[in-house]
Amino acid sequence: MSWTATDRYRLRAAPSGLALVQDFLNTRAIQTYGLDLLSDADLARPWAAEALAEWSRAREAEVPDITLGSSDLRALRDLRESFVSLVDGQDAAVERPIKAELVLRDGVVRLFPSGTGRQWLTSALWTETLLAQQSGIWPRLKLCRLDGCRSAFYDVSRNNSGVWHDVRTCGNIANLRASRERKKALS
Repeated sequence: MSWTATDRYRLRAAPSGLALVQDFLNTRAIQTYGLDLLSDADLARPWAAEALAEWSRAREAEVPDITLGSSDLRALRDLRESFVSLVDGQDAAVERPIKAELVLRDGVVRLFPSGTGRQWLTSALWTETLLAQQSGIWPRLKLCRLDGCRSAFYDVSRNNSGVWHDVRTCGNIANLRASRERKKALS
């Protein structure tokens, strides 16, 4: 099992449940890497099944059984754009109030998503965002600065200064462009 959308860009998964948010962001099509996994129900269903199995393993929870139909895809793409805005440090639109459950298990209170179908997935994404913000790891989830890429990556740099998902690919392209612009300006 793996985080399908994140793995296709050969990225390191974020820790714990934040990887679900990262994988959701990486369902977008990026240049030549593949299709938008939320463009068609036949692509969205296997992605969701795999992502929820991984989330369940990370959170030590039962795998939720959700069904995504074609009518859910537009709302999920809009939700994804809300998360893009949030990761970019802007306000994000919320479809409606989010529901979650507090569960006491083995003396520990845990927050879990609730609802069915798309609402459950929406609840899971916002729940994991809240938990990541509270634990201090949220600022490490970033979008690659290279236009045309914008893949979601987890910044593991010591001082949280990463701006590209891969310095050798996107960083090299950006630095080469900047170098050419400087040479043009000197000419």
